[in-house]
Amino acid sequence: MRVLFVDDNTMNRLVVKNMLSAGEVEMVEAEDAESGLALIEADYFDLILMDFRMPGMDGLAAIREIRARADDKAQLPIIMVTADDGSDLRARAMAAGAGELLPKPVQMQPLFDAIAEVLTRANGDAAVFD
Repeated sequence: MRVLFVDDNTMNRLVVKNMLSAGEVEMVEAEDAESGLALIEADYFDLILMDFRMPGMDGLAAIREIRARADDKAQLPIIMVTADDGSDLRARAMAAGAGELLPKPVQMQPLFDAIAEVLTRANGDAAVFD
């Protein structure tokens, strides 16, 4: 499985990359939304992890751009990752097109559970990490 993680914090990307490697998941990194959108355009991913707050374009705007695409990539499963705890953030993330909201600091089991959940909803792959 290939996952794109878009987050402006190098340490966050390193921690998540180490977690995903335990599940034999290949992670590609982008340090901002614009770079992430370019990678989505040029490459194939099974899932996107998108940070909420980034310089320039935020994660909600990036998700809306992905959902506005005219190709199959518009349906990519997306998990929004955030340290924010605003009461309406979950609703805003889902309205933008995220399939799940994951709090930071990211913990391994909730990460894998969220991935399994959004992939199962997207394409029925119940056994994601065998």
